[in-house]
Amino acid sequence: MRRICLTLPTNRACPETIAAIGGEAAYAAAHFDVEVHLLILDSSDPDTFAAHADAVRALGEVPHVVTHHLGEPQQRDFLRHVIGRAEVAKPELMLELMLPAGLSYGACTNRAFLIAAALGCESVHRRDSDSRYQTLDGEPAHPIHHELMSLGKRAADAARGPVETVLDERHAAKRVAMVGSSFVGELSVDIGEIRGLDPEVYYDVVSLWAPEHWSDEQKRELVDDSFRGAGTEPFTGDRATLTLVDPMRVDMCNISFHGVQERVPLPPATDTIGSDYFLIHLVHDAALPGVLHNRNIVNYYTAERRTDAGFIAYQTRFVKFFLSMLYFHHVYERMAAAGETLLDGQGHVRASVISALARESATLDRAENVRRLDRVDAAYRRLGGRYARFADILATRRERLLDEARSDIEDFALLTEAWGPLVRASREAGPLLSAGRPT
Repeated sequence: MRRICLTLPTNRACPETIAAIGGEAAYAAAHFDVEVHLLILDSSDPDTFAAHADAVRALGEVPHVVTHHLGEPQQRDFLRHVIGRAEVAKPELMLELMLPAGLSYGACTNRAFLIAAALGCESVHRRDSDSRYQTLDGEPAHPIHHELMSLGKRAADAARGPVETVLDERHAAKRVAMVGSSFVGELSVDIGEIRGLDPEVYYDVVSLWAPEHWSDEQKRELVDDSFRGAGTEPFTGDRATLTLVDPMRVDMCNISFHGVQERVPLPPATDTIGSDYFLIHLVHDAALPGVLHNRNIVNYYTAERRTDAGFIAYQTRFVKFFLSMLYFHHVYERMAAAGETLLDGQGHVRASVISALARESATLDRAENVRRLDRVDAAYRRLGGRYARFADILATRRERLLDEARSDIEDFALLTEAWGPLVRASREAGPLLSAGRPT
């Protein structure tokens, strides 16, 4: 019986999501030969953490499901032990990159990757606290169904399952490294208001995540395809395709990885949306097989984003996403050109190549990012109201944001260089984690 890790990182109240993901864990254990480690990484306040603990207890005992509800103190203790055992450079910085004070989408998932390794899990399946499952005939459409049908299998074996195959036969001996889908419902980025206020400003802003040298037509196509997920089509029956998965077709609220997450981490940037999508691009560019299915998750917005403080925080993350793309486009273009040479003789990603590309990108002229900030400023002042007020705040933070974008990619390179030793140390720390795990 193989072990898998179904993980839910959260920093907000989500007892209903805990109940739902508990149902997905039970489904997996009942329908597949797996032991499911349901890992809830909880960074919420004490009262919310207590409510989540109640929700975990309400799940009850389920055969072949082990639930771990870990607050930040427990996560920090585990990380200190692993970082010390790995003997990596700059251990205190490494702890900060793995468990930063600010919000980091990549760091929370990186913690799940290391804890999954410690628990002996061969795959990691991630969900988000602000999403729900679709249903068909009253039953939840659990993405883990497709994930466990294919993930980790040789592509040739996965092709014999209930999937359409459009994968070139030369990839048949490789393992399926990723299975994922997208979402339906609200835009994945909370910018629908901008589109409603001024569609041209929406285009000006969203196009900032394209490479600057792209044509207007390419940028328009990107804007039209951005942040929409799978649209609004309801789930009516299963479809799955074995392929090299287009990164635009999957979302991190509905994703699973096998193998690749133990080779390369996610960028640990703080307060930056999209910082956790790197592996999706890497799997595609390295020509690792994947499965794209249609059990899309329902995305919705939490009330916190609608507050003044939430608006400022979210828009800051949005702007930092644009600034990060100067560096990531450089890396993505070179990964795409490298293709299968990103892999070693055993078909594993060569982390040293990725860290070198990240370090190379950090030397880029940041003039392009200065222009990005100028365009955001002009667009938001055109919108007026709270967007103009945010532009005033942004104007006072320009230099700091430019510096942070560069240091974020340097931190990613450093963490990638340390990732192999950290994963090995996590495996060795498994008995320690198991001995102290809450259930």
